[in-house]
Amino acid sequence: MSKCVERGRARRSIVGLLAAHAISQTGNAVTLLAVPFYVLATGGSGSEVGLAAAFATIPVVIGGPLGGVLVDRIGYRKSSILADLVSGLTVLAIPVLALTIGLPFWALLALVFLGGLLDTPGQTARRVMLPAVSTLAQIRLERSVGFLDGVERLASMLGASVAGLLIGALGPANALFLDAASFGLSALIMASLVSKEPGAASGNASDAVRKTKGYWAELLEGFRFVRKQRLLLAIVVMVLLTNLFDAARTSSLMPLYANSRLGGAAALGSLLAIFGAGALLGTIGFGMIAHRMPRRMTFALCFILAGPPAILAFAVGLPFGWLLFICALSGLASGALNPILGALQLELVPEGMRARVFGLSRAGAWLGIPLGALLGGLAADRLGLNQSFAIIAALYLLVTLAPLVVPVFKQMDRTPAPPSARFRA
Repeated sequence: MSKCVERGRARRSIVGLLAAHAISQTGNAVTLLAVPFYVLATGGSGSEVGLAAAFATIPVVIGGPLGGVLVDRIGYRKSSILADLVSGLTVLAIPVLALTIGLPFWALLALVFLGGLLDTPGQTARRVMLPAVSTLAQIRLERSVGFLDGVERLASMLGASVAGLLIGALGPANALFLDAASFGLSALIMASLVSKEPGAASGNASDAVRKTKGYWAELLEGFRFVRKQRLLLAIVVMVLLTNLFDAARTSSLMPLYANSRLGGAAALGSLLAIFGAGALLGTIGFGMIAHRMPRRMTFALCFILAGPPAILAFAVGLPFGWLLFICALSGLASGALNPILGALQLELVPEGMRARVFGLSRAGAWLGIPLGALLGGLAADRLGLNQSFAIIAALYLLVTLAPLVVPVFKQMDRTPAPPSARFRA
């Protein structure tokens, strides 16, 4: 196969991978917004909203480390397709049961849990494929990571907007029918546009793994790698804490705030959409210049700007117009974070271990999300919305100062770029 044809197939694979990722993540965004409003529509309390949000994120913690080894073994492309199909079926079961025989709260929790169990392996599989196709297509790694994170931000923006409109017009149960279809479309695009070669080329040595090591040995090897990589471990701990605060805010406090003070799901969808629009601009724009920026200082300053100001705006009860403006600025700052983290992970982790290590890292980073979602609902019931937002803003600011004072973060500016980063689009 000529290099020109190979590069064309690689670029087609990147387009397909980005499209599948965008549609799948849009489906996830709709699910995360529709489930809390389904609970509220059926008479649920703030604590039940938090519990449902927790059950939507607990599978990430479980599926990340356990699924990473399976992704290495069965293949990245197959893992992505399988994850979307399972998500689609479980999401479809929610409205089908609700509109026929009924859906008790415990059954909703079970379906939400099962639906999220393969989300992380599917997302990890698509991300692990990226370096190989970037190299073949001669695209700088930071840029391709920026594209992947950009479509993820776009998906969050579109998902929040679409979810708000669908929930307002059709109700949360009916909105989930279209949500289920999106996962099927993502699987179809992945199967038809993304070639099999990039998965194998990106280090998916499944046959060798089966011959030399067992499942648990591979998983333990991933744990040891994360534990020894002090910079990676420090980032995981920091993101774990900020994700805990973000989960309390986004999964519990903001739906309750929107339901009681902003008129419902449409307002929340607008806030999340404007945040996603800012994040999309920040992600793509920063992805173009990431290799020229000092990583540690940019990472720290953007994290500080992305969290506390937007949370504090809800604590003081700013008007809706100001909330939109501050959420847009917050999204713009947060957009710079994922290209830095994505490129850094790809540089630190050897190819053959990426699915395992990425799954473990994501699980560690998401470990606080179920607890944060649950604590957010409990805090709203016991402390009130304004006080809960204020506490989260103060804790968030404290954690985001870590890159400026903890010595291990200085390594962010010394990490060498991989060979694929030398290519330019």
